[in-house]
Amino acid sequence: MEPEIKPNDTVNPSQFSGNTVFDRVGIAGQSFPQGTLYLVGMPIGNAADITLRALWILDIADVIACEDTRESRKVLDRYGITTHLIAVHEHNEASAAEKLIERLRAGERVALITDAGSPAVSDPGARVVARVRQAGCPVSPIPGPSAVIAGMSAAGLNSYTFTFVGFVPPSKKARRQMLAEYAARADAFVLYEAPHRIQELLADLAAALSPERRVVVAREMTKRFESFDAMRAGDLSAWAANMTPRGEYAIFVDSEERAEGGELPEDVRKWADAIAQSLPLSQSAALVSRVSGVKRDLVYSYLLEQKERSEAGGGSAQVVH
Repeated sequence: MEPEIKPNDTVNPSQFSGNTVFDRVGIAGQSFPQGTLYLVGMPIGNAADITLRALWILDIADVIACEDTRESRKVLDRYGITTHLIAVHEHNEASAAEKLIERLRAGERVALITDAGSPAVSDPGARVVARVRQAGCPVSPIPGPSAVIAGMSAAGLNSYTFTFVGFVPPSKKARRQMLAEYAARADAFVLYEAPHRIQELLADLAAALSPERRVVVAREMTKRFESFDAMRAGDLSAWAANMTPRGEYAIFVDSEERAEGGELPEDVRKWADAIAQSLPLSQSAALVSRVSGVKRDLVYSYLLEQKERSEAGGGSAQVVH
């Protein structure tokens, strides 16, 4: 018979009890229910970036599931956390998920971490989370550092929206195909890459983008040798050829303003024409703008021009007013 799990139970005092900082934020009085999978965000480079709540839950957890037990132990030792570790990585997620579910059903608190950043975001963990939810066990995020958000804040992109792409395929053909797909859009997007593939990626990216499009290459964010290099896509290939790859990279591609007037790219015109058959012009323009990244006013002007041409020529196009 499974033990009764109280949803709002308190925890035993941890090593951080009595610490002034922890007391001020009231962590000791917060609820950390048993039988819950906690997704804990870890520092992306600077050990000082870990949150107080992350330290607390890692300390009181019954077990920590991590990508690499050796690497995680090095990090946790810095904070004096001795919680038992078990390996959960991309090669054993399915079987590991079942074992974690057994622990959760027994009332244990399980923390899931990766080597850096948040679990299940460009890192292992998504299949574990899906299976745990399917089993009916609660999942709770403990937010932490994010390379994409940290980089976006410092890159100074001219965009309120962006697409997080993450790592692209390692094969040349698949990589170039994916880059061409995202480069064809006008909205901003973010890539991740390892040092041994960064030069090839940047060369292919330069070939895919229009020369004037702005690119920011971030390296070793939050660490001692952190750097942000901003340049035009036309200068990217030469810059990449002369760089010395070190550390992890995040690449931020700025949004692109498309041609003025009604000269929209062919794919955008097709979307606009099709959508305008069912929606009013203003709604069609807003939707196409949100998907393609083209300014709403440009899309609206194009649709209005098409509508006027159709009415003047007595055409059969049915644009919704």
